[in-house]
Amino acid sequence: MDPSATDAPAVADNPAASRYEVRVGGELAGFVSYRLRGQVISLVHTEVGSRFQGSGLAGRLARFSLDDARDRQLAVLPSCPYILSWIRKHPEYTDLVPPDRRADFGL
Repeated sequence: MDPSATDAPAVADNPAASRYEVRVGGELAGFVSYRLRGQVISLVHTEVGSRFQGSGLAGRLARFSLDDARDRQLAVLPSCPYILSWIRKHPEYTDLVPPDRRADFGL
């Protein structure tokens, strides 16, 4: 087994903690906190540990959380400034934000 494979970032939903988490080598490296109400998920905060910053983990978390919302047919409220800026850079995710709420986020 390739030892570097165990260090590959792994992203998963942790519903008990209401957040998506990215782990590197088993260590928590970052997360996106969320609030889930019915069919609406509010992505409220993204954080990556200082040791892991600059390695693309925040983007990986953003993509994973938005892809998961799409798979689960959830409407997304991007309250987190990072998630909002990520959607602006990847407009193919704008459709996840309800049309009547897009102006609230400048989308």
